[in-house]
Amino acid sequence: MSDDVRNLLAKLLAFDTTSRNSNLEPIAFIQDYLIGFGMETQLFQDDVARKANLYARIGPAGEGGVMLSGHTDVVPVDGQQWTMPPFALTHHKGRYYGRGSADMKGFLACVLASVPAFVAQPLRMPLHLAFSYDEEVGCLGVRSLVAHLKVSPDKPAMCIVGEPTGMQPVYGHKGKLAMRCKVQGHACHSAYAPQGVNAIEYAAKLINKLTLLGSQLATTQNRCFDPPYSTLQVGTIHGGAALNIVPQDCQFDFEIRHLPDMQVDSVISELRQYADDELLPAMREVAASSDISFQPLSQYPGLLTDPQSDFARWLAQWSNNQAFTTVAFGTEGGLFDQAGVATLICGPGSMEQGHKPDEYVSVEQLERCMQMLANLRLWMLA
Repeated sequence: MSDDVRNLLAKLLAFDTTSRNSNLEPIAFIQDYLIGFGMETQLFQDDVARKANLYARIGPAGEGGVMLSGHTDVVPVDGQQWTMPPFALTHHKGRYYGRGSADMKGFLACVLASVPAFVAQPLRMPLHLAFSYDEEVGCLGVRSLVAHLKVSPDKPAMCIVGEPTGMQPVYGHKGKLAMRCKVQGHACHSAYAPQGVNAIEYAAKLINKLTLLGSQLATTQNRCFDPPYSTLQVGTIHGGAALNIVPQDCQFDFEIRHLPDMQVDSVISELRQYADDELLPAMREVAASSDISFQPLSQYPGLLTDPQSDFARWLAQWSNNQAFTTVAFGTEGGLFDQAGVATLICGPGSMEQGHKPDEYVSVEQLERCMQMLANLRLWMLA
């Protein structure tokens, strides 16, 4: 394990890149590091210039080559019981601890540590690097970079997303749609409840409908995934002001984690139709101002790359692991795939440690990642 990886990981962990915070400071650090090795870099900032994606490349001009992709943001540590400092590197018994060590700053450190070797020798194809923001809140940040790649004459042909997979190649994951439903009723004193429109009761009817729709989703299965069908669940609900007031407002958030080839919009259309045809007429008989609205919160597509493709065969060789699998969590991989960049997932660490207190990545996993990147470099040499 090189000191470069350890030092870079320590630097990256020291940045509190919880999704609610700016990531400009670590992006500036990464950009300066890459420019120091002669790499071309480009930033894609959000609307308020508070966050940015970083895109870089080395090698010959033109399209093709391999892109290494990872996100810079991490999930919060609020309310978690850490025994080690979350925003610092702690080395203990062959593990590196810190928020994001597994998901996924360990991979980023390996990529950065490999840059000098990629720069030192001529490549027969370009190497692309993508560092994004707000992956943890729905793969929101990377979309400006994806839009750029779609029209770029220098678009990469292949992409490895370095999410923690235990260095096992992954060819697929489910997509996700997150929605918020707002129910507006009509408040009145609870002693005269029939004169009001109880927003919580109508929200409950919608949630019951979602339960039925979820049962229907389970009838279409793909045994490559666990669970082997699309799932639907309500995660939060808020409503009401006091027990003696018929609640005027209620809102709940729900998500669909769907198989890659599922048309998720059909579920939302059926839910909207139920609201329009069955619920709103009865609500508006009592109060014309009653309403039900749906707001998308986040969405990303699933990923299903051919595990028999040349790219998959090459990744198996680079990672020294022939066993391909799927994962339950989502990535930006589906977005890159939709942009015409064949994408697979392989990175150090395990999501069993990600998002938890005392998150860690093992030194052994980082060593295996460095070997994969070394094998990739040898394959890319002119």
